[in-house]
Amino acid sequence: MPHRVLISAHRGGAGHETGNENTLAAVSRAVAEGADYVELDLQRRRDGSLVVLHDDPESGAVTPDPAGYESLLAALRPARAHLDLKFGTADGRAEIDAVRQALALLGPGPHVATTGRVRTARALRAWADAEGVDLKVGISIGGTVAGLPLREQARRRWAELFPWGKVAASGADVIAAHYVLAFLTLRRLARRRGRDLLVWTPDHPALLRYWLRPGRAWLVTTNHPDRALTIRATREG
Repeated sequence: MPHRVLISAHRGGAGHETGNENTLAAVSRAVAEGADYVELDLQRRRDGSLVVLHDDPESGAVTPDPAGYESLLAALRPARAHLDLKFGTADGRAEIDAVRQALALLGPGPHVATTGRVRTARALRAWADAEGVDLKVGISIGGTVAGLPLREQARRRWAELFPWGKVAASGADVIAAHYVLAFLTLRRLARRRGRDLLVWTPDHPALLRYWLRPGRAWLVTTNHPDRALTIRATREG
């Protein structure tokens, strides 16, 4: 029997219908409501410090969250962490340090770290295996092509639909895909190649009902975790 699909609250669930809360409050609420994971988008400043990016629900601007990385990690327990690494270094040490810091503060995993960079994914997988760390590593597939020449747009979309070379080179055990790409090709690729599938970011109820059907994904990241949890509970009830 297929396992239940797990739910990750995107930045704590910024799209929650009850109001415009900061990320710290949203993380606490998502954990209280029963989200399995909470996604934190991490960026690294020039001085080496880590910040969690926060979507302002009114302006749409993406800014560093004032609560700070450690405070958000503390609020996340007992849910698991989904760390989306928005930065990359040549040797991957800064990314490893960011994940190590999170795991030191959190309970048992598996936690998951995602990145669009093959080198970062490979470094994280090697570190986790060497240290015996309970960590899933995801390679992210999908992104904006706005403003690129049409030929380059087509080339990138084709590469996203058939990314096995990138997935294999990364050593990742999770394919983290935009839900459209997942629907078109990547759900079948993940199944054939024995990879877990993380789908981002379906928010409409119809999309959530589709992706929360057992067997279609391992983890679904959404801006509306409350909606997703209700749909899953209704299906299981």
